[in-house]
Amino acid sequence: MTPYFFGYGSLVNIQTHDYPDAQPATLGGWRRAWVRTAARDVVFLTAVPDPSSTIDGVIAAVPDGDWVALDAREYGYARHSSSGAVAHDLNPAPDIAHYAIPPSAMGAAGNHIILLSYLDVVVQGFLHLYGTSGVERFFDTTDGWNTPVLDDRAAPVYSRHRSLTKGETNLVDHHLNRLSARVEERHQTTLAAKNI
Repeated sequence: MTPYFFGYGSLVNIQTHDYPDAQPATLGGWRRAWVRTAARDVVFLTAVPDPSSTIDGVIAAVPDGDWVALDAREYGYARHSSSGAVAHDLNPAPDIAHYAIPPSAMGAAGNHIILLSYLDVVVQGFLHLYGTSGVERFFDTTDGWNTPVLDDRAAPVYSRHRSLTKGETNLVDHHLNRLSARVEERHQTTLAAKNI
């Protein structure tokens, strides 16, 4: 049987990939967090164990059961079996895995900053799949909003950035304001597009 992956960040935005049979799902026992690793130049989302939390996301088939392309996209992350923790509508239930940054790799020195172009992609995916209530749940089930957010919308650094409507950018900005996140202008930080 074809295996599936569970995505909880940019993979929720199905405009960023062409994995088949993408559909809503939830992962129990995990929560999202913004973390820094040596493998990437900026802060990225990961899942961290939390028995009291459930996060929304998407499952999709891994073509031909070949994880190579997905492992390459998710470099710096470790793949975890999560079949029993994912709620979905598939029958029979496939094997499912999700990616998380190993605890030993978290906390590296460097640019502790969230790219707004990356966050925009994630939020757009949640909005299209779960609506505005899903976007609110995304923000509320993610830790690390004390990390500065770099406003790179005018010249996106994130390689999979997407165009957002004014309403979508307003929604992102609303939740950043609600959580008192600090947004910095592009000129304050210079980043290369490599490893992002």
